[in-house]
Amino acid sequence: QVQLVESGGGLVQAGGSLRLSCAASGRTFSTYHMAWFRQAPGKEREFVAAISWSGASTLYADSLKGRFTISRDNAKNTVFLQMNSLKPEDTAVYYCAAKRRGTVLAGTYDYWGQGTQVTVSS
Repeated sequence: QVQLVESGGGLVQAGGSLRLSCAASGRTFSTYHMAWFRQAPGKEREFVAAISWSGASTLYADSLKGRFTISRDNAKNTVFLQMNSLKPEDTAVYYCAAKRRGTVLAGTYDYWGQGTQVTVSS
């Protein structure tokens, strides 16, 4: 099992940037695909981005390509989400998620963090 703790959320003005981090427990971090999801008030949770266990492959929501970048540091058991050119509609709770390698990046994830709030003011 893996435990996930997100950090880096906060309040930012439109056009600004934030970098989210997700620290994972355990010594098997490199065997997990990692992803970010988000959930805005009154809306369903949506996929943001995913990265393979090795970092060689990434997947993004079409609407976020070019503004968000996912990366990972397996030596530090951490996955990141760099968010640029933020818009008020990016306001949401952002969740880190994990699933074991051997499956596709898309689809369901098995382990979840508690989330971190990102608020973008206009």
